[in-house]
Amino acid sequence: MGAIVAVLDKKGQSAARTAIAMLQTFKNRGIETYGLASSENVLTRKSWEDMDESTIASSAVLGHAFSKILEQDKPQPLKLQRMALVFDGRIYSSGGEDSASLFAKRISTEGKKAAGKFVKDSEGDFAFVLAEPKKLFAGRDAIGSRPLYYGENKELAALASERKALWRIGLKQVESFPPGHIAHVNEKGFRFTLVKKLHRVKPRQTTKWTAAKKLRVMLELSVKERVSGLKKVAVAFSGGLDSSIIASLTKNLPVDVHLIHVSMENQPDTQYALRAAEELRIPICFQTYTEKDVERDLVPVLQAIEEPDPIQLAIGIPVFWAAEKAAERDCNVMLAGQGADEFFGGYRRYVDEYLHFGKKKVQDTIFKDISGVYASNLERDWKICNFHNVELRLPFAKHDIARFALGLPLEFKIEPSETTLRKLVLRQVAKDIGLPEFVVNKPKKAMQYTTGVNAVLRKLAKQNGLPVKEFVKESFAKIWKR
Repeated sequence: MGAIVAVLDKKGQSAARTAIAMLQTFKNRGIETYGLASSENVLTRKSWEDMDESTIASSAVLGHAFSKILEQDKPQPLKLQRMALVFDGRIYSSGGEDSASLFAKRISTEGKKAAGKFVKDSEGDFAFVLAEPKKLFAGRDAIGSRPLYYGENKELAALASERKALWRIGLKQVESFPPGHIAHVNEKGFRFTLVKKLHRVKPRQTTKWTAAKKLRVMLELSVKERVSGLKKVAVAFSGGLDSSIIASLTKNLPVDVHLIHVSMENQPDTQYALRAAEELRIPICFQTYTEKDVERDLVPVLQAIEEPDPIQLAIGIPVFWAAEKAAERDCNVMLAGQGADEFFGGYRRYVDEYLHFGKKKVQDTIFKDISGVYASNLERDWKICNFHNVELRLPFAKHDIARFALGLPLEFKIEPSETTLRKLVLRQVAKDIGLPEFVVNKPKKAMQYTTGVNAVLRKLAKQNGLPVKEFVKESFAKIWKR
């Protein structure tokens, strides 16, 4: 696992010093090695301070900050024929081979043109950049589980795994690299090409029970792919529907499963999670936190999520705690249920739209949310887990599952009723795999409320004499003034 940086100097000057400045962004992350490369040379060092920019004198330069997660992981960049590569991610059909090496072999054999086909055909979470003389070439998987951002001005065009690496070199207008695309980057800037996309489809004729059976098989495969080769894995566990399905399916595989539950003190859902873990017969680590803990961790979470959004912060803090606890238990991979709410109609606002504006409106909203889940949820949580050197893997956030969900009739997800439980087909899956009734029928509640973090942020804001939005905005601004 690691962080990508890549920069092209549009004036043809050496971009090595700029790439080194971007790598400095990751200096406090437990990075094992830093790498720098042009199409001709690769340089790897223990510290970014030991980099000799004169050995990478090129207008197109890649960088990589490396942290090992699996034994087969190796420092990057990789040198190819007249190209260099950084590849951050996993290909779940790789058969245990290092994913970066697998991609490098494909490019070495078939050339750069194979990259688009790789994005189209491969099942995984990944982003990559290739450097050629005076050019960059980049891509990202179709769901966008791993973050990649880009920006440019008159002098530079650059990409990075985190926004702050681009901010550091003066690029203020930073955007998410669109999933399922490849990009050619030269002195004229970015040119994107779509290679894999989610499409609106006509709902298929089936029954909810048949759909649930198919979905169960897909989820079983997705979980299996994401724990293959691991000795132990953590599961972020609320005791609710999504995390209980993941926990139950993981328990059936040859891997040591650790449930992680975090919340503020005296929250009702803690006892609920303990009860669910007992029913599943899986060991659970639960940790409760105080207002001081929220105040302490507010800064690193804002640094990780890179935006002053109170909702993102309230969700991010429990994710931060869960990843921290996973790392303490030497679980460097954590599974979580992100994506299920967008794919299967988990949010209350979907029902409200259905009741007030009708079926077409909510179908439009669900499609928009599925297509944009990378920006609204996945990037945030991946960056937070990366802070603790924990790799986040998301069994629901798979292209085939997203496509399947888009083809389901709306009534398999929600009903136009104030009392509907939502995610109806997923509840049928839970029932089919034998989850207890109190889990199958548990109403969906947002993490920021069930953990109690949202209430604490509001209290901290009030103590500072500010609305919560302004409190978070001021806290964020202070970070970047340091």
